[in-house]
Amino acid sequence: MLADAGVVLRPIRLRDQRVWREVNRRNRDWLRPWEATIPPPTPSGPIAHRPTYRQMVRHLRSEANSGRMLPFVIEYEGRLVGQLTVAGITWGSMCSGHVGYWVDESVAGRGVMPTAVALAVDHCFRAVGLHRIEVCIRPENRPSRRVVEKLGFREEGLRPRYLHIDGAWRDHMVFALTAEEVPDGLLTRWQRARSERAARHTSGRAPGNPEQLK
Repeated sequence: MLADAGVVLRPIRLRDQRVWREVNRRNRDWLRPWEATIPPPTPSGPIAHRPTYRQMVRHLRSEANSGRMLPFVIEYEGRLVGQLTVAGITWGSMCSGHVGYWVDESVAGRGVMPTAVALAVDHCFRAVGLHRIEVCIRPENRPSRRVVEKLGFREEGLRPRYLHIDGAWRDHMVFALTAEEVPDGLLTRWQRARSERAARHTSGRAPGNPEQLK
């Protein structure tokens, strides 16, 4: 379990099903444009079906037990508000993984997701022993791009037709960090950035500030 500022990451559980489904259902319109979908089968390929919740959790647990994945749910102020998964974990000479996430629209903009990503990345670098983390995001997904921009991920380029999302193959932008780029931890960087923004915001509201007269 990882926690900071009311945000908690913990392993996903089978008994989360009712709450997870309710949050996911309520956010269908918010999440659908960015969710992975299953491409149509090829003439010689099998027909794939979207897994049930229980199948999903069992798959995530199996991958976690094999050291290939870290599946979390996100809680904020005591309630489940999203999901974050570190997937594609590769060892040997690479020691890398990639992060995917979604969050309840009702808490978007409160710093929940940047905090969750920072917690996960620090855990991967410091406890798990990974060297590189990347996040792949559709160029049109401005809220998700803001998360990695706030955290200072490097933009590395474009992967054309990278993932099947919302019914079609979609381009994705690649953002990445290595452990050497955040020697003090990504959470520390994020906390510092939030404090600096808060200080600027406070000073901008000072009595007699010219900006207030516009």
